Amino acid sequence: MASTTFSGPVTSTNGFIGTTTGNVTGNVTGNVTGNLTGIVFGTIQLLSGAGAVNLTTAVTCVTTTGASQALTLANGTAGQFKTIVHTVDGGSAVLTPTTAIGYTTITFTAVGDTAQLYYSTTGWAVVGSKGVTIA
Repeated sequence: MASTTFSGPVTSTNGFIGTTTGNVTGNVTGNVTGNLTGIVFGTIQLLSGAGAVNLTTAVTCVTTTGASQALTLANGTAGQFKTIVHTVDGGSAVLTPTTAIGYTTITFTAVGDTAQLYYSTTGWAVVGSKGVTIA
């Protein structure tokens, strides 16, 4: 197919194959594979107190409201990244993923404590951290 310009909503039941240039604005449902250049923005989960870290946003910001609050993280999809950031300090939080590689918990105690995780077919791996305790 030659170069095509779309305006308005576009739906493809078989997907788009090739190179997309320019800006894509709005929601993308499904998987994006290949090389991405530029900045990808999305929504952020704001989690206050104990609870489940979701799998539907790339970033979760945690507000602690007591000591050792339990955070859980279910198994993800292979290739998925998840970043958890302690943004408001009212105590501490202990993250326990369902399946973790080489650790059991990650503890957040101060504002700015951050963990970046990657989900492989064998579980969540820590690929980056700042200030957290990994045990």
